[in-house]
Amino acid sequence: SFALGRGEIVGLAGANGSGKTTVLGALIGSARVFGGTITCDRSAGVSVLQQFPVHRPEMPITVAEFLRVTGSDADRLPPVFSPLMDVRVDRLSGGQFQLLQAWACLGSPAALVLLDEPTNNMDPQAIAGLAELLLEARERGKGGLVISHEATLLNKVCTRVIEVAP
Repeated sequence: SFALGRGEIVGLAGANGSGKTTVLGALIGSARVFGGTITCDRSAGVSVLQQFPVHRPEMPITVAEFLRVTGSDADRLPPVFSPLMDVRVDRLSGGQFQLLQAWACLGSPAALVLLDEPTNNMDPQAIAGLAELLLEARERGKGGLVISHEATLLNKVCTRVIEVAP
């Protein structure tokens, strides 16, 4: 049982198969809930980064176009993307694409951001950039749920971490 408010980032940690992703699925309505109650104010918007976002082999839009379509704030875009604004999304590496997807969620107008294993495919520099984005989002009053095995990331950005037991 937990509550999540504006300006708070909660981390979910635990072993593989402990149910972290299922909790996220229950929150967004893609997993069956067998008991209990979930209350979520979706009126301010919810943005979700799935554990494995779809990275289509042919995506002939640029990073700038992608950000426009997702409603993300390009003004606060991480510096790593400055030289990539005119690059097609399908030309990004897995880590670049993951960071772009995370930014699309964090830079969106949604008040609640749910990130499932957002560090997949990321190198240490990208993980550090993600941490900065999460801290900035928290300062702007966004609420967030971050599911991750990266204890360093969770300890750095989360207001609290919940350990999910199998």
